[in-house]
Amino acid sequence: MSRIDRRFAALKSAGRTGLIPFVTAGDPAPEHHVALMHALVDAGADLIELGVPFSDPMADGPVIQHASERAIAKGVGLADVLAWVAAFRQRDNETPIVLMGYLNPVEIHGYERFANEAVVAGADGVLLVDCPLEEAAVLEPLRKAGLQQILLAAPTTAPARMAALCEAADGFLYYVSFAGITGAGRLSTQDIAARVADIRSHANAPVAVGFGVKDAQSAKAIAGFADAVVIGSALVERLEGATTAQDIAARVQGFLGPIRAALDAP
Repeated sequence: MSRIDRRFAALKSAGRTGLIPFVTAGDPAPEHHVALMHALVDAGADLIELGVPFSDPMADGPVIQHASERAIAKGVGLADVLAWVAAFRQRDNETPIVLMGYLNPVEIHGYERFANEAVVAGADGVLLVDCPLEEAAVLEPLRKAGLQQILLAAPTTAPARMAALCEAADGFLYYVSFAGITGAGRLSTQDIAARVADIRSHANAPVAVGFGVKDAQSAKAIAGFADAVVIGSALVERLEGATTAQDIAARVQGFLGPIRAALDAP
């Protein structure tokens, strides 16, 4: 059983909703990125979604785009991301890590090379936004190495395609709460609760909901019908400009602490 599977099994057994924060690798301070990852866990993260900086995103809103630009300007690349995962694993061998990004950096690195290095570093899964289910064969080296491919579903997903995604889901299925970019402010839990409930009844993996989750109130609302909540842009925005490990940890705790408390409240 993978780290992702073990973590979701533990959450289900405890009757808890998972908290999955997203951060862009290398932002706000590359030298403190491992400390940032540990701060996320200390503040209640159950899994970490680690964004690989990329210059031409298609799903990221302005906040995450700018975070990638800042990281790239500081020279952050895929090799750095994998090195930080390995450093994180020296202290934490339990918290699952999903690398989120786009196919281009993986293709340039080489599929087999990336897969082997990512597994050795301690990554557990990949979420590649521009690699749809129909093209998933190119990721076979990643699956063979032991990386779980996290698939995306959306309100616009047709029934036949949704059935295929539910069948192929591995680790967890990421449900995008609305058709749009990260960080937009159009979250309506009433519109998605029934949809997510139906997906959960058919999916071969837990369902996490993201996009538009900004605070404890919106996270708590989603917790009523999802296995996990993903929160990214609002956290990335809160971290912008932090330069010390202490400041980073304080900002993480101040932001995620209330969300964790809301998710755990009766």
